[in-house]
Amino acid sequence: MTIAEQYETGLEPLEVVDAELVEDDAAPGAGTVAVHDPAAAVLQALDTDAKQYLEDIRPKKTRDGYARDWKIWGEFHDWLAEQKGTRLPLSTVTVGTFVAFVVYLDQVVEAPPTTIERRITGVTSEARRRGFTVPKEVTVAARRALKPLRLDKERQKRGRGQAASLSPADLRAMAEAPHERKPLPTARSRRVYRVPELARLRDQALNALKVGVAGRNEEMALLDDCDIVAVDEGLMVSVPSVKGRPARKDPVTYGEHRSTCPVRCWQAYRAAKLAAGADPDGPAFLPVDQWGHQGTKRLSPDGVGRALARSAEYAGLTGRRITGHSARRTLVTLGIKSGKRVDKLRRQGGWSPNSPVFWEYVDEGAAFEDAPTEGIGL
Repeated sequence: MTIAEQYETGLEPLEVVDAELVEDDAAPGAGTVAVHDPAAAVLQALDTDAKQYLEDIRPKKTRDGYARDWKIWGEFHDWLAEQKGTRLPLSTVTVGTFVAFVVYLDQVVEAPPTTIERRITGVTSEARRRGFTVPKEVTVAARRALKPLRLDKERQKRGRGQAASLSPADLRAMAEAPHERKPLPTARSRRVYRVPELARLRDQALNALKVGVAGRNEEMALLDDCDIVAVDEGLMVSVPSVKGRPARKDPVTYGEHRSTCPVRCWQAYRAAKLAAGADPDGPAFLPVDQWGHQGTKRLSPDGVGRALARSAEYAGLTGRRITGHSARRTLVTLGIKSGKRVDKLRRQGGWSPNSPVFWEYVDEGAAFEDAPTEGIGL
């Protein structure tokens, strides 16, 4: 009998319960009434929306990379099923599966250690995004398995290798070298291409400031003029947030040499670019074509990285892998050699306290500090 029928017959209506019936006999608590909790429903909806929002604001390059990592995680499970005769679900993220994943990438795929480390990060992030549990001891075990591989020179040769750090002499040679590109021996034209003066000033300022703040390519590309403020001691640089990392303010002092001084290089470039018609409130670094014409859109992250590598090429620095990342390594190694505080170096470049890469740079800078062979009478 419906509630309306009960009113028509004069009977007292049944009590209406705000609940949902669980009809599946196989479900736990079958036959019971689950009381609806509005607060829990709202919280669940907010959690769902938050996860989607965080995924939407993640850079496309990162999303694509993690998706590729997850695909390789699936390929690893295909291989594991052939080896063991049993297929495990992709949600099985344990110490055993993660260490086996490292071994698979090393021995079967023959990936370089840096790529393996990236795969660990990508699979961990993607698994958690999908709601799977990844205990901390799992990632710790995987990186323990990876550690000896990173020290193996033959395995390091599989990839492009790590970016090399630069000495003060290297930086001066890069800043002072004639900015010109000579033709290849096989080229028909024997014309020597010379970089316009405005581009040369930009590269000097970009490279010097990049070392000064241990800047990532993306961070340097996003800098605006207003982010670089002149103060009595030099410059205060507001480095923007990139890929979820916190923004930071980095003090940059005057250098000892004009050609590598971040402050004077920036002042010279800014004056030149404003004279060429740049917006004083626009991007800090702008593209310049081969005829010296200045663009209006900001220099891309790839352009930032190429500027440093190109300057190294002009200076004849060969035999080492010098990339945009070399600037970050250089600040730490030179800073440690000069007795700078580790915590200040870490904050200047925006490294996390437990960053293994940062501590690797610290060890490199301190390699000759109180060296075992020093002062022992050899």
